[in-house]
Amino acid sequence: MSAAYDPGARYDGGAPVPEEPDHSRAADAVERRQSRWATVLAVLQRLLYMLVTVAVGWAVWFFLLSRLSRGPDQAWVFLPVWLILAYALLPRIHKILSSLYIPEYFIGRARTGDGVLGDPVNLAVVGTQEELRRAMLSAGWVEADPITPATAWRTLTSTVLGRSYPQAPVSSLYVFGNKQDLAFQREIDGNPRKRHHVRFWKCPDGWMLPGGLSVDWVGAGTYDRSVGLSLFTFQITHKIADRTDEERDFIIQTLQAASAVQSVHIILNYSSGYHHRNGGGDAIRTDGHLPIIDLFEPGRPGVNTRG
Repeated sequence: MSAAYDPGARYDGGAPVPEEPDHSRAADAVERRQSRWATVLAVLQRLLYMLVTVAVGWAVWFFLLSRLSRGPDQAWVFLPVWLILAYALLPRIHKILSSLYIPEYFIGRARTGDGVLGDPVNLAVVGTQEELRRAMLSAGWVEADPITPATAWRTLTSTVLGRSYPQAPVSSLYVFGNKQDLAFQREIDGNPRKRHHVRFWKCPDGWMLPGGLSVDWVGAGTYDRSVGLSLFTFQITHKIADRTDEERDFIIQTLQAASAVQSVHIILNYSSGYHHRNGGGDAIRTDGHLPIIDLFEPGRPGVNTRG
């Protein structure tokens, strides 16, 4: 079928020649002013952040050299230098660099507070917050405490002394620009260094998975196998097992065993299967499939009828 003739278009040999868009068209004064101020504020913010980072780096260098020059009895200086490096300087450097090359939109990975790619998003859930909480608790999971000075101190002492802390908080990871809304875990044999755990993020209104399916939550489940140092920041952190698919499947199995799931719909190859590392430098591998857990209850549509 031939295209309809448009008297306003130019033609060349019977084919319409598209008109070039006018990129020189000026925006109105308000838009120009808002854009200008946004650019200025963004530049000032980054400059300030970089200045603080440089200052912290200089302080580490000066403090280390000035102390060590006094003799080997000053070796204790490595402790404060490590604290400054691990918890101030390196995180700031990572945040600057990751802001330049890691996109803000959803790519199937969580992000650390420093902006580094974290654990793979390997679960999705249809259901309300109370339905999700009720399902996880009925399946034997424990909701993690929020991070406060008191819970951080209890986590530290429990880890060092090997004392059980089933509600120990999990570190914050970010999806949709927000840290997790819910987190659950199962401690192994009273050992705070080993645990199954999963984080969940509430999806924004109107947001859909690739392919157009609507879900309420996305989650990232991993298994903490030990405690060690992050390869990227040298902070003390949990080290995860690399086979994240096994933890994903374990979470689903516990929910099914508790009769908390109506159905599980799997999106095959939702992301490419890959081997990579998370924000702590731990190896991860996944087949790229995404199970959608439907916490169906009477009166609420299930996953196959939503969106």
